[in-house]
Amino acid sequence: MGIRIITDSTSEIGKLDAEKMGVTVVALKSVFSDGEYLDGIDLSPEEFYVKLATANPLPTTSQPTPIEFEKVFGDAVAAGDSVIAILLASKLSGTVQSALIAKELCGGDIAVIDSNNVTVGLRILVNMAVCLRDAGKTAQEIVTILEEEKQKICLYAAVDTLEYLQKGGRLSKTAAFAGTLLNLKPLITIKDGELQVAGKCRGMQKAYDEIFKFVEQAGGIDFLKPIAIGYTGDKSGFHKFVQVCSKHLAGYEPIISSIGSVIGTHAGPGAVVIAYFKEEK
Repeated sequence: MGIRIITDSTSEIGKLDAEKMGVTVVALKSVFSDGEYLDGIDLSPEEFYVKLATANPLPTTSQPTPIEFEKVFGDAVAAGDSVIAILLASKLSGTVQSALIAKELCGGDIAVIDSNNVTVGLRILVNMAVCLRDAGKTAQEIVTILEEEKQKICLYAAVDTLEYLQKGGRLSKTAAFAGTLLNLKPLITIKDGELQVAGKCRGMQKAYDEIFKFVEQAGGIDFLKPIAIGYTGDKSGFHKFVQVCSKHLAGYEPIISSIGSVIGTHAGPGAVVIAYFKEEK
């Protein structure tokens, strides 16, 4: 008997990392006019952004079905293992609901955790689960700790282009046009499992600096727990964000993730993000 940790592809855990961590990743899908593509499987992040650049209309995204979760849950239950499924926020996707349906179908010791987060915010919660499992914690102990720790995750992102937010219906055409003229870059955060605009800056460099002002206002970073940063598109501007991060992370080397098709569909290329656990006072 063991503990199987399962997550979804918006955690940005690639195949090699998943194997090293002992984690199973269930893929969401991006849907282009020429068909469906499994996130991180049928399209690498690099291939996705090349395809996105010429897509008309823009792709949509689709959650895993209960059947897809039933298969991975069923394999674990048949082996006598406990399952901990750590998934993207239920307010952003029906992925948690699909997993809960599969749980009812399978029976067994299955815990479904709504991370209230996504992308690298989800990633660091999965990393914590792996550390707890490898430290010998029981499944119930891990679930209890994760449910408490997920409340301490902070995520901030800067989006380089307003085009995809507008085309995806998350921003009006007028606001997107005005923001583009003014070179405004939205700063995004997640609160209670929902995306919110935390602010706007002129230019990405100012946006990077503003992110760490928010970090300070939120109470600082717990450097004893995982920290992750990520980017959409290519790395052309990411090194500048890494430089800003290095000034604030006190020599800590964060997990770095290339963000794939599901989040990239809505953010577009050029976005950067950081997620961490808030320091306890």
